[in-house]
Amino acid sequence: MSVIDLGEYGADFTANPYPYYAKLRAQGPVHEVLTPDGMPAWLVVGYEEGRAALADQRLSKSFSALGMPLPEEEIVGPNLLIVDPPDHTRLRKLVTGEFTGRRVEALRPRVQRLTDELLDTMEPAGGADLVDSFAFPLPITVICELLGVPAADRDAFRAWSNALVTGDGSLSDVEAVSGFGAYLDELIEDKRAAGPADDLLSALIATRAEDGDRLSLPELRALAYLLLIAGHETTVNLISNTVRALLTHPDQLAALRADFGLIDAAVEEGLRYDGPVENATLRFAAEPVVIGGTEIPAGAIVLVALAAGDRDPGRFPDPDRFDIHRETRGHLAFGHGIHFCLGAPLARLEGKIAIRTLLERFPGLELDPGAEPLEWLPGMLIRGTRRLPVVW
Repeated sequence: MSVIDLGEYGADFTANPYPYYAKLRAQGPVHEVLTPDGMPAWLVVGYEEGRAALADQRLSKSFSALGMPLPEEEIVGPNLLIVDPPDHTRLRKLVTGEFTGRRVEALRPRVQRLTDELLDTMEPAGGADLVDSFAFPLPITVICELLGVPAADRDAFRAWSNALVTGDGSLSDVEAVSGFGAYLDELIEDKRAAGPADDLLSALIATRAEDGDRLSLPELRALAYLLLIAGHETTVNLISNTVRALLTHPDQLAALRADFGLIDAAVEEGLRYDGPVENATLRFAAEPVVIGGTEIPAGAIVLVALAAGDRDPGRFPDPDRFDIHRETRGHLAFGHGIHFCLGAPLARLEGKIAIRTLLERFPGLELDPGAEPLEWLPGMLIRGTRRLPVVW
């Protein structure tokens, strides 16, 4: 099997990877590749194989076990995405008790108010960059309020997040992670000193398991880091990608406008069709592993292409068609297995409220016909555009 250099596909692969994934999948569900930034990896492009790989605990998330800790683990601490059981089991148990459906549902009125306020501000202009004016500020405000990050600190947080996730070049990864980590230490210490409060970070500081176990400072810092980054960046692109799909499929947009009872289905189809996470975060084979009939050697990096799995015709018929009436159960947009996204209920809540309210408020919403071509986010992790110019 020859190694496939994804970098040779150029900018077209970043803009629209789906035809390339389809071509690879037609040749087999697993391929040895070089990513566009030159990293050797084994890419899983089939749905069943990807779903199995996401739940396979022989594929480790802990690069410390290889003696190669990732920068965020060395600087910030161990978070849920880069540890394996039993550490993952312990951390997730401590966190899940606070990140409940009840807490998320209680946010509904606040999410609706924030949505309305942002649209009030946007409306007089007759047009805007939907990412900068709406899809970014909504989830960042929600997650910061949920965790208890002061409003005055959110600009600094945005700079760190942009540097880490979208590679805007303003800071190196180490500079961004270090700045973020130092800030979170101060925030946690301030909350410890202030005592009990009605925010998630304060609750996590105070939480104890039945056996008295609690989160250490590095664990708290790493968890807050993960929630702040993952808790907003994916939702930004959930909103903007789904709006873009609707605006480029007028029949589906008309169906949703005619029956907003379809909003749940529209968000789920948006997640399947063009979800915010293109590939799951890195795994490596702790031992030789056979996936889809291909043996992956011990120590090799494994990338599970969520975007490819969700366009697998063996699971979703006519997968390149955006159809808000389709059955989407089992899509991989939030992952699968023990690392299934903890924030999925919050992302879904924000997406449904944001998209429905936007379409209700702006019946003439359309992509700005005079805008420059869209600029796609680099890399193979986050799927989305830097801007989404719209008019109404």
